[in-house]
Amino acid sequence: MMDWLVSFVPVFKGVHIAAMAIWCGGLIALPFMLGRHDPAIVTADYRLIRRATHLTYTMCVTPAAVIAVIAGTWLIFLRETFFPWLYAKLVLVALLVAVHAWIGRTLVKTAEEPGRHRPPEPYFPMTAVLGLVVGIAALVLAKPALPWLDFPDWLLEPRDGQLLFDVPSR
Repeated sequence: MMDWLVSFVPVFKGVHIAAMAIWCGGLIALPFMLGRHDPAIVTADYRLIRRATHLTYTMCVTPAAVIAVIAGTWLIFLRETFFPWLYAKLVLVALLVAVHAWIGRTLVKTAEEPGRHRPPEPYFPMTAVLGLVVGIAALVLAKPALPWLDFPDWLLEPRDGQLLFDVPSR
């Protein structure tokens, strides 16, 4: 790997962590913001809450999710992190993406059908997000061996295919 690319690993880690913090924080805040959608409130107030939730989701939380996934993907290949804990983490990240999409769907349904569609209580999505975030953090920080997971060899080591840049030997 080219030395200049290796020097950017801390930058990718910083961007990944910052984007994850924004993404997960937004996924925790959005259910509470959605809980403020009440058809009984004044139309101007409802419009203000609707705009705030929409902008938070589309301009803050979703771009942070995309940046976190891109930076994390770069880190996997730059650091050659092919271990069972990574695959477990990726499953939890996929579930976090599913919760993200579900919150977005709830936001759209609430906006399109203000009288008929009520968002769920904020504690269920918040608990789901917090559980996934704690699971992801535990896997990343502990890096457990997970010997009970049996992975094929091709998942645990690089396949020596040529990348767009040089890869260091370990």
